[in-house]
Amino acid sequence: MMSDPALLILFGSQTGTAQDTAQRIARQAKRRWLKVQVMPLDSYNVANLISEPLVVFVCATTGQGDPPDNMKNFWRFLFRKSLPAGSLSRLDCAVLGLGDSSYPKFNFVAKKLHKRLLQLGATSVMPVGLADDQHDLGQDAVIDPWLTSFWEKVLDLYPSLADVAPLREDEPLPATWRFVFLDERRQKMEDRLRIGVEQSVPSQSHPFPARMVFNSRVTELSHFQDVRHIEFDITGSNIEFSAGDVVMMRPCNAAEDVQQFCQLLRLDPEASFTLSASDSAAVPARLPQPCTVRHLVESYLDIAAVPRRSFFELLATFATNELEREKLAEFSSAAGQEDLLSYCNRPRRTALEVLAEFPHTTAELRVDHLLDLFPEIQPRSFSIASSLKAHPHRLQILVAVVRYKTKLHKPRRGLCSTWLASLDPTQGEVYVPLWVKKGSLAFPKERDTPVVMVGPGTGVAPFRAALQQRAAEGKQANVLFFGCRSESKDFYFRSEWEGMQKAQQLLLFTAFSRDQEEKLYVQHRVGQNAALLWDLIANKSACFYIAGNAKQMPAGVCDALKDVFRQEGGMSSQEAEQTLAAMEKTGRLQSETWS
Repeated sequence: MMSDPALLILFGSQTGTAQDTAQRIARQAKRRWLKVQVMPLDSYNVANLISEPLVVFVCATTGQGDPPDNMKNFWRFLFRKSLPAGSLSRLDCAVLGLGDSSYPKFNFVAKKLHKRLLQLGATSVMPVGLADDQHDLGQDAVIDPWLTSFWEKVLDLYPSLADVAPLREDEPLPATWRFVFLDERRQKMEDRLRIGVEQSVPSQSHPFPARMVFNSRVTELSHFQDVRHIEFDITGSNIEFSAGDVVMMRPCNAAEDVQQFCQLLRLDPEASFTLSASDSAAVPARLPQPCTVRHLVESYLDIAAVPRRSFFELLATFATNELEREKLAEFSSAAGQEDLLSYCNRPRRTALEVLAEFPHTTAELRVDHLLDLFPEIQPRSFSIASSLKAHPHRLQILVAVVRYKTKLHKPRRGLCSTWLASLDPTQGEVYVPLWVKKGSLAFPKERDTPVVMVGPGTGVAPFRAALQQRAAEGKQANVLFFGCRSESKDFYFRSEWEGMQKAQQLLLFTAFSRDQEEKLYVQHRVGQNAALLWDLIANKSACFYIAGNAKQMPAGVCDALKDVFRQEGGMSSQEAEQTLAAMEKTGRLQSETWS
C-alpha cells in the first residue's frame, strides 16, 4: 500500500498517438485527484526511476520494430548489461503498447520493454496492453478495457482515493497553459525561421532554414497526380547524408485555414501573447516568447488533421448547447466509436471542420485550452532523392501531392505535400526549416556487391540517391525495377536512367501498368527476370531493396522473389520462405514502405 497518490506517465511517440494516449490517461488521473506528470521518455531523468511509486509507459513501435526517436536514449540505458537485476525492485508499473498488426514486429517495443522491466525487478500491476490499429474500432478497442482495469488496480494501491468522488467527465479540467496577451500589436516575426542557424548539426529542436531553389512538377499536366521534384540549398548547414537517409520538416497550415480558425474563435491573428505553464508542464520550446496568434495557428497547432477521440472528449466539456453536448459526448464514449469513425475518420474530416460544425461549443472555447485541445504539428519525413557526391550543397526530394475525394464536398489534401507544392522560389526567397535523420536503408560498402532495387512511383527516390552515390564511387553492378502508370506521364528521372544505362552503370527494367490491356507491375518484371536475379543473389551475393507504397507491392515483390528461388534454385516453398527470411535477417533484403 502507498501513501501519496501520484502517477508518472512516460511515453515514446513517433507520430503523436502515444503522446495523445498518455495525455488522456493524465486527464483521467487528474479527475481522480492523483498528482500526475507526463513526459517523453528521453526528457525524464532515468536515474529517478528507482524512487517512483507508480509509472505507466505508453510506447509506440516504429519502422522494423524500433523505438520512437523520443525514447532512444532511455532504450539504450535500460538495456545496458551493467544494470543490476534488482535495480527496479521498488517500482510498480504498467506498459501499454500502440501498434499495427499488419507489420511483422507488432508492438515489439512494448513487449520487449515489459520483459526488461520485469528482469530488473519491477512489479507489473497489469498485463502488457497491446493496442492494434487494425482493429475495427482502432486502438481504443484495447485501450478502453485496459484503462478500466488499470484504475481498479490504482484503487487497490491507493485506497484513500475511494474516499473522494472523481470529477465528472463533462466538467472542464483547469487549463495546462495560460495565455497572457500583450498590449501592443507586435509585427510578424520574420526571424522565426532563423532559429538555430549557429547550431553545429541541425536537429528537430534546431532545424536549418534551407532555401528552396527549385520546385517543379514532373508528371504530365494531364496526369491525375501532381508529383514535385524539389531542391534545397543546404550550404553552410553542416548537414551530411548518405543514400537511404531521410529529411524531416514541419509543414505550415494553409492561410485560409488560419483565417477561418481565427474567425471561428474570434481571435486577432496579429495579437501577441506570452505563455505560462501550470503544474509541471513546460512551455513548448518551439514557440517564441512572445508569440503572435498567427504564428501559433500557422506553425504549431495541428488544425488540419483528423481529430482523435480525445479532441471530442475535451470539446464536450465546453458544450452548453444540449444537442451539441449530446453529440460530442456520444463521439467520446466507447459506445459511440463506430459513429465517430463514420463522421470523422472515414471521410477524413479535419479538426477545423469539426469546430465549424459545432458553432455553439466553439464560441465557448477559451484560448487557454488551445494547446490542450490541438496537438502540435508533427514532422514529416521524405526519402532524400539525391547524393551529395553528385549535387554538393544540395538536397532533393520527390513529393507526390496528396489530394483525394471523400463523401465531403471539399477534396482532402495532405498538409505537408500541399504546403510544399504551394511554395514558389521564383517569386522570392523561400526557406524551409529541415533536418536529416538516418534512414532504414543501408547500401553495401564492397565495390563488387550487386544491388537490385525495386522502386515504383515515388519509391524510386532513395534509389536515385543510391545510384548517384554508387556511380560516383565507381560501383556499376546496379539493377533498377521502376514502375509507374504510363511511360509518357509519370516516368520519373527517365533521362537520368537512360544516361546511366549508356554509361553501363545501370540495368533498367520498367513496368508501365496502364500502357497495355493487361496491368503490368514491377513484381511481374521481377518474375520475368528470374535467371538474372537468381545468378545475382545466389552467385554474386547481391543485396535486394524494396521501396514504395505498402499496400500490395512489397508482398507481391517478395512472392515473385520466392518464385525465383523455386524456379531457378529448385527450392521447396518452405526453403524459399526460409531463404527470404535469412536475407532479411542479414540485411541482404531491406525495405522501406509507407502507407
